[in-house]
Amino acid sequence: MKRVIVGLSGGVDSSVAAYLLKEQGYEVIGLFMKNWHDDSVTISDECPWLEDSNDAMLVADKLGIPFQTVDLSVQYKERIVDYMFNEYEKGRTPNPDVLCNREIKFDVFMDIALELGADYVATGHYCRKGTIEKDGKEIHQLLAGADDNKDQSYFLCQLSQQQLAKALFPIGELQKPEVREIAKAQDLITAEKKDSQGLCFIGKVRLPEFLQQQLKPKEGDIVEVDSEFEIYNNQLPQFDSKENELEFLSKKPTYHLTDGKVVGKHQGAHYFTKGQRKGLGVGGTVEPLFVIDTDVKDNIIYTGQGKEHPGLYRNVLFVTNEELHWVRQDLAINEGETMSVMARIRYRQNLEKATLHKVASGLYVEFKHKQSAITEGQFVAWYIEDELLGSGVIS
Repeated sequence: MKRVIVGLSGGVDSSVAAYLLKEQGYEVIGLFMKNWHDDSVTISDECPWLEDSNDAMLVADKLGIPFQTVDLSVQYKERIVDYMFNEYEKGRTPNPDVLCNREIKFDVFMDIALELGADYVATGHYCRKGTIEKDGKEIHQLLAGADDNKDQSYFLCQLSQQQLAKALFPIGELQKPEVREIAKAQDLITAEKKDSQGLCFIGKVRLPEFLQQQLKPKEGDIVEVDSEFEIYNNQLPQFDSKENELEFLSKKPTYHLTDGKVVGKHQGAHYFTKGQRKGLGVGGTVEPLFVIDTDVKDNIIYTGQGKEHPGLYRNVLFVTNEELHWVRQDLAINEGETMSVMARIRYRQNLEKATLHKVASGLYVEFKHKQSAITEGQFVAWYIEDELLGSGVIS
C-alpha cells in the first residue's frame, strides 16, 4: 500500500484531496504546516493558524487518518519572509506563493514526508500531473487544473521533475463546486469554509505593516507623468539584430523627477508595486492614478492617470539564466532558438500569445500584445496548450 502525506491546510481543497486519496486505497497521513508565529501583524484577533490547524485536525479525525503538526516557521522565515524583504528593498515585487511551493511545500515539507516513509506528497492544488515516456525515461508534466476558473498551475511553475515525481494533485480533475459537494456529502467541517486570502500560510497579513517592521518608512515624492510625455512617442531606432531590438523593448523607461509634476507624498517607494492604484492618497485627478514605476534608490513613485496610461505597457520582458526554470528540461530551447507559447505574468491573467527567444544571457519573452504592469520580481510562466513548460523571474 502506497503511503501519501497530505498537506492539510484546514481548507476545503486539501480536505477533499485527503478523502479522495483514501478512497483510492492509499495509506493517508495528514500533516499541518505551521509556518508563522508572529501574531502582531495579522489583521484580526482570530489566530488563523490555530483555527486552521484545528479544522485540519477535525477533518483528519473524521476521515480516520493520523494527523500531526510540523513547525516550519524557521525555514519559512529564512526562505520566504527574508527573501520578500530582500526583493522589496531592491524595488522588486516578489511572489511568496510561488516560492512557498518550491521552497516549503515541495522541499522542506516533502523531505519530512519522505522521512516518514511517504511514497508521495499531495496538496489541494487545482492542477494535474501527467506522466509520459520519452527515450525510455519517465517525464512528468505539470498540467492546468480542469477548472479554468481555479487553475493553480502558475503557483507551481518552479517545481522540478524530482518534485513532480513525488507529487499528487487529487482534485485537479474537479471543478470547485464539485469539491464543495464532496466535502458536504462527507460532512467535513471545511465544506463551507471560505477560501483563504493573504500570504501563503501567514494568514491575513497587512503587507505594508509587515514590510514596515523591516523596511523603515521614509517620505518621498509622488510624481505624475503625463500620458503625452515624449518618451512614449519616440520613434524606434533601427536595430541591426533581433536581439538588440528585444533588449531595447524589454527596458523600462527611466524617469526623472523633472519628467512630471509632484502631486503628493508617500512613506516609502518600496511599499508600492507597479500597476498599484490603492494607497496613493492623491485625489483630484480626472482618472485614478496608477503606479507606473518606483525608484527605490531616490525614493520616488512615478504615476500616471488611468489604466490605459502608456507607462504601464510593454510587450517584451527578460529573464536571466540564473532565474530561468524549465519544468520540462527536455524541451528547453538553446541559444538562437525560439518557441511559440502562451504565457502569463500573474496568476489569474488569461494566457497571451508570446514567443520565447533564447540568447546567451537569458531568455526574452516577446508578447504579441502589450501587457500591463510587467513587474520585476514576479514570475512569467509559459504553456503549450494546457501544459506549463517553464517559468522565470522577470528581471
